[in-house]
Amino acid sequence: MRTPSDLDRSATAADTATIAAANLLSAAARSGIPCAPVRDLIGAGDVAAAYAVQERLTAERITAGATIVGRKIGLTSAAVQRQLGVDQPDFGVLFDDMHYNQSTPVPLSRLLQPKVEAEIAFVLAQDLADGPLDDEQVRNAVDYAVAALEIVDSRIACWDITFGDTVADNASSGLFVLGSQRRALDAFDPVSAQMQMSIDGIGVSSGTGAACLGDPLRALAWLASTTREFGQPLRAGQIVLSGALGPMAAIVAPGTVTADITGLGSVTAAFIQE
Repeated sequence: MRTPSDLDRSATAADTATIAAANLLSAAARSGIPCAPVRDLIGAGDVAAAYAVQERLTAERITAGATIVGRKIGLTSAAVQRQLGVDQPDFGVLFDDMHYNQSTPVPLSRLLQPKVEAEIAFVLAQDLADGPLDDEQVRNAVDYAVAALEIVDSRIACWDITFGDTVADNASSGLFVLGSQRRALDAFDPVSAQMQMSIDGIGVSSGTGAACLGDPLRALAWLASTTREFGQPLRAGQIVLSGALGPMAAIVAPGTVTADITGLGSVTAAFIQE
């Protein structure tokens, strides 16, 4: 992983735009004040530029002491892909300080514009660095699945994002919470999972595993292939968030979010105002 200083020394005109976009997003994260979209700096659909910004922000986080614990997959819904005019998912990085236990309330002050979505998390028992990365290999690499809540967030004001904006902004990542029931894939079928999510007991989202690229394991296979192409393959022990099983819901006030996923039980996150 290149450091921010390494990136600066090799700066070109394109790198200058990358640095400017990264600085804008980094300042928004530090201040808690959302910024303007970065697409005017790097281009709305320039995938390479967007991931270059994400890589720079990742390097900054690592330099500051954060540890990568996995990846998240985004834009797995066909409807959302159509909305942003893209035909592919994206991915972001999960850091250790993004993980909240169910027993630990999430302070709203930690977030800017939070929304929550229910997902399946896969924890890997094997690297996905070599081989064909076919269905059998990917499935066999999973240690277990667990219910998850991803708290997505955007450093860009009013969620005014294109594909380039969200990729640059670490796939609009925020925090995540994992459930307690672990299931091996021989005891759980991700594609047929049914999901119900509520806020303070009021239903806000529902969906199925099939809503995630047709099969959450297909999303995992896409991620394994894509991260390997980027030279950052998935490793044993890492957590992978599959992508949403249903629509996301905004968190606008303190409250408790609970998602129930058949075969995986429930996962809960309590949001508090400090």
